[in-house]
Amino acid sequence: MQTIEFRAKIKNGVIQIPARFMGKVADDARVILVPKGKKNTQTDMIEQLMSNPLKVKGFTPLTRDETHARK
Repeated sequence: MQTIEFRAKIKNGVIQIPARFMGKVADDARVILVPKGKKNTQTDMIEQLMSNPLKVKGFTPLTRDETHARK
């Protein structure tokens, strides 16, 4: 297996393969990411809601059995 190494900026979750390697890359590849610097500390929407749940008057969460019940 041939390996190719390059540095790239990730934009909107997309890694651009440099033009000089395009002829060497097939439709399928194994990718290993080695992040440079700190992880993005911005929380996503799910993490934010889990940390700060919305409080709704009269709300009662489902029980475990109700959550798994099939009808």
